[in-house]
Amino acid sequence: MVSEKLISAFKTKIEAANTISIVPHLNPDGDAMGSALGLMHALKNLGKKPSVIVPTAFPKFLSWLNGVDEIVVFEENEDQAKSTITESDLLIYLDFNAYKRVGETMEGFIANLQLPSVMIDHHPYPDEIADVMISVTAASSTCELACNVLKLSGWSQYIDSDAAECFYTGIMTDTGSLNYNSSNPDTYRTVADLIEIGIDKDKVHQLLFQSNSFNRMRLLGYVLSEKVTLIPECKVAYLWLTKEELEKYNFRPGDTEGFVNYPLSIEGINASAFFMEKDEQIKCSFRSQGDFPVNKFSELFFNGGGHRNAAGGRSDFDMEGSLKRFLSEFPKFYQDFIKA
Repeated sequence: MVSEKLISAFKTKIEAANTISIVPHLNPDGDAMGSALGLMHALKNLGKKPSVIVPTAFPKFLSWLNGVDEIVVFEENEDQAKSTITESDLLIYLDFNAYKRVGETMEGFIANLQLPSVMIDHHPYPDEIADVMISVTAASSTCELACNVLKLSGWSQYIDSDAAECFYTGIMTDTGSLNYNSSNPDTYRTVADLIEIGIDKDKVHQLLFQSNSFNRMRLLGYVLSEKVTLIPECKVAYLWLTKEELEKYNFRPGDTEGFVNYPLSIEGINASAFFMEKDEQIKCSFRSQGDFPVNKFSELFFNGGGHRNAAGGRSDFDMEGSLKRFLSEFPKFYQDFIKA
């Protein structure tokens, strides 16, 4: 999965460093948080002094992960975050491959740093943002990739139960509990290795998928009953939420996690789109089944990208304009796809 040359370069960077700053993308999801904290635990066991700096706050449903109390949130403690990063011997970028994915404020800071750096990521089309670029799109998640990098480096023994639990969390969230992005047998071997270390997988699933707040359940019920629209001729469904609707249900970061996946369980639907009003722009999520490339659609029309079956993006239009663009472009994209 990763060449010997890259593993050697990675080991050289780690061995030469003492203090290490680990940075995932903004609005960190389970894979970003899991890979950052999992690597933090492993590097501690290796005798290093790692710190995790996240650009923006992480969702509440991940607050049980071991090590979250050590995280520095850049947007909330900018001076501390900058000081920690500047004093580091090494930067590790996880689960993103372009500076823009950390947000404008942090992008301007890290892009100008003259520090040794490593990137570990599984998204396509990486920018050259690090000295050592470990980019493997075949990996189900950055957590799976980070596990394999540690193993290939000869450091499997430093993946303890805390690290394993974090890595397992990221694999489960990024694959929808192995429902997508999970056709490679290596993914299941990694999962088996993590379980063998001694994690309580039932506890992880309980905390991830069965610990919903009452407000989130009410919001989900509202979305499924009132905000799902089907376009059968294109085998797609879309759903959307405005800022006012989110406020009505006391939205907290992470409450809409997984909403985009629900329409895929409808017979005859192979793609799903979710539009959410956030921070004066529209956040877009896309999912698909089979070989339909939602990453290409997102890249072309919504300033995004990702994987074939799971992608994200954004729109600078308002909600009405964003939905209008989707309804205009998706049917044409779908017809081009089935003709190809």
